[in-house]
Amino acid sequence: MTVAPPNARPHNPCFSSGPCAKRPGWSLDALDGAFLGRSHRANAGKAKLAEVIARSHEVLGLPNDYRLGIVPASDTGAVEMALWSLLGPRGVDMLAWESFGKTWIADVAKQLKLPDVRTLEAGYGALPDLSAVDPARDCVFTWNGTTSGVRVPNGNWIDDQRAGLTICDATSAVFAMDLPWAKLDAVTWSWQKALGGEAAHGMLALSPRAVARLEDHTPAWPVPKIFRLTKAGKLDEDVFKGATINTPSMLAAEDALDGLRWAEAVGGLPVLTARAEANLKVVADWVAARDWVAFLAEDPATRSCTSICLSLVDPWFNALAPEAQAAAAKRIAALVEDGGAGLDIGSYRDAPPGLRIWGGPTVETSDIEALLPWLDWAYREMKQERNTA
Repeated sequence: MTVAPPNARPHNPCFSSGPCAKRPGWSLDALDGAFLGRSHRANAGKAKLAEVIARSHEVLGLPNDYRLGIVPASDTGAVEMALWSLLGPRGVDMLAWESFGKTWIADVAKQLKLPDVRTLEAGYGALPDLSAVDPARDCVFTWNGTTSGVRVPNGNWIDDQRAGLTICDATSAVFAMDLPWAKLDAVTWSWQKALGGEAAHGMLALSPRAVARLEDHTPAWPVPKIFRLTKAGKLDEDVFKGATINTPSMLAAEDALDGLRWAEAVGGLPVLTARAEANLKVVADWVAARDWVAFLAEDPATRSCTSICLSLVDPWFNALAPEAQAAAAKRIAALVEDGGAGLDIGSYRDAPPGLRIWGGPTVETSDIEALLPWLDWAYREMKQERNTA
């Protein structure tokens, strides 16, 4: 017999893992101050972009000697800029435990064709052996696996005396997790993640060690203009002062500023990380009381507080063929979406069938609490539909 769905719904049903939910109370009025119809290279336009850099630097607590710049093509562009510009002088350890880490392996091994590449991989739900990373080599890794919900628990595995550089894709971690900046040499993210900004722009933070590599190393391959961070063998400092390599959206920049101002107003990074951890705890308490769902992350210490990935573990579900499992998981997400209670909560296309809930700091814990009964309802409905089909 069909059971009526829950009465309560989240105030904001947006749980996508990118682009992510706007900050609470956001409206188009937040963009009224946008610098539109003018050159981004005008003094006022450059000042807006420099403000994004300065506020980001301050909220995140970056070391004073770290450069931070706005770069093209979202986090993907920022990562590839770092790979194309920094890699080559040393062997590189590539870490992957979900789809984006595997993408960076393909870039380095198949596009750059570096001769000395080690891959340290793990399947969805686990981490590779972090102790196997060689501090004499460069290392490329994601801090938080957006498609697997698995994050590194800390930076203790990174040697403070390393000779190689650490290149970290941190797009679903920045503004939601504490990062040990002194252990990270090139860090990338995008506006569309934890502060709910609009897509297409990336951020690249560089340590002094990364800057030294840029100035001492000339890549053996052509570097497209859109990736170039040096001029005449020296760092192009203008990129880190708001002079972007290509034309940015000043409307998106205004939205990024709005998110940063909100972050400052609520209490900065400690409050942002606490909000995300509170969202994870609500989901963890709910999962612990159920036998049909579990975290994809095998170790509780590695559970992401942003891209919260769940597996279906009911024996009934596990007995289904793979195609039927995928269809069943999609049906749950569709039922919740049709009910107006949760949008874009299906697992990533390359991940095991399941659910993925964005729990970053722009998501209210009360909305997570309102979503979860809908998952119970949708699972029962899906199971009944399949049993009576």
